[in-house]
Amino acid sequence: MAEGLGAQAPFGRPGPPPPPQTGWERLSELWRLDERQRYPEETVNILKSAFTGGVVGWVYGGLPAFYHGRKAFIEGSHGELFQNRADAVQSAHRAGLRSFIRYGWRWSWRVAAFVTIFNTVSTGLSVYRNKTTISNFASAGAFTGALFRMHLGLQGLAGGFVFGTAFGIPAGGLLMIMQKLAGETLQEKRNRERRELYEQKAAEWQSRLSVTEVLGQTESNAQGGPEMERARESRSY
Repeated sequence: MAEGLGAQAPFGRPGPPPPPQTGWERLSELWRLDERQRYPEETVNILKSAFTGGVVGWVYGGLPAFYHGRKAFIEGSHGELFQNRADAVQSAHRAGLRSFIRYGWRWSWRVAAFVTIFNTVSTGLSVYRNKTTISNFASAGAFTGALFRMHLGLQGLAGGFVFGTAFGIPAGGLLMIMQKLAGETLQEKRNRERRELYEQKAAEWQSRLSVTEVLGQTESNAQGGPEMERARESRSY
């Protein structure tokens, strides 16, 4: 019976993990646990960037809102009476904090969503095409920008397209430079990990085969001993 690629017989040499052959297979691999029960690094990077984008957006939108909210409260509360100076300061800080939470959240989810969509599309294109190019990031930026501005009509759609492309090209160039400085791309790292996994399985197979040979030799010796004794006894009679 023919066996599929990568199948392993009980005493056969283990085959390497079957590489995905098509772009759709490589895409589906992004959302599956590997042989070491880990998600691919590309998927983890998408989640990390989403969290980082949310934090940066909250700080970017929240800090100016905090200062403006605090300033507006101080300017509008000249006629109010406070128990003491500490009460006035706490009231101003509470007003600033409300603005920080309100406007920080508005910026946070927008930046997190933009970064997540951009990274998901650019990563998906790179994995599907099995290569990382600046056009992947430009296309991802154009799609994300157009998606965020499409509610403004055709003019907003075009503006978002241009803005996204202008954002995606330098962002993609920076990411590609960082990968080159690291010494290998994510695709090269994935291939290296597959090769290391194959070598590990081959070493395990060799170890099991050696134990099997030793056990087989021991069993043969154990069976051959009584037969030789019986042969000697029959000759003596």
